[in-house]
Amino acid sequence: MKLTETPNINPDLFQTPTAEKVLATAPSDHAPRILLMYGSLRERSFSRLAVEEAARLLNAMGAETRTFNPRGLPLADAEDASHPKVQELRDLAQWAEGMVWCSPERHGAMTGIMKTQIDWIPLSMGAVRPTQGKTLAVMQVCGGSQSFNAVNQLRVLGRWMRMVTIPNQSSVPKAYMEFDDDDRMKPSPYYDRIMDVMEELMKFTLLIRDRSDYLTDRYSERKESAEELSKRVNQRSI
Repeated sequence: MKLTETPNINPDLFQTPTAEKVLATAPSDHAPRILLMYGSLRERSFSRLAVEEAARLLNAMGAETRTFNPRGLPLADAEDASHPKVQELRDLAQWAEGMVWCSPERHGAMTGIMKTQIDWIPLSMGAVRPTQGKTLAVMQVCGGSQSFNAVNQLRVLGRWMRMVTIPNQSSVPKAYMEFDDDDRMKPSPYYDRIMDVMEELMKFTLLIRDRSDYLTDRYSERKESAEELSKRVNQRSI
């Protein structure tokens, strides 16, 4: 193809996406690696209980799951990034091929605990983006009637973190009524929805994880070296 009508494009860096390139990588044979995060420190945290149910479903489908406990994580920028809980979270973010974020809705928004966890995961570490191209499922639990404020905010953050946020989502209203005395979720359409979301997350993760590098390869970044990219994303001021 001649780029006669696109003079701003460097022809040496121009690439035409093809099905062959997308499907070129052989599929991995290890279990999909999923990190789960929740947004409450209460002793009986319903966002944690929802995440535990999600982890059980993912494990039953063959995933390897890890759940981050946010207790002890400092506020963003209150401590150095060498803080043990920050390092734990960042190591898990790099390990994961997909994530589940579940927050309670508080004052019509996600909790500060949820946002703090996301804020500690950087957009880049050097020239490496720990979340780019990874899959994400978003969920919320509500103390009252069903709402979607928190999941909508989580979707915005997922896009900002350059993640592939799956279409389906879960919102559990009156969460205190949906778990039994053993902290297991009762059978209900809300439980079925969490099953749907985890099933979809697994499918998208299997589809994307081996093609993430190609899917997130950008013309603009091919124009920059890794060193130039690192300088740009880590600049002190704009």
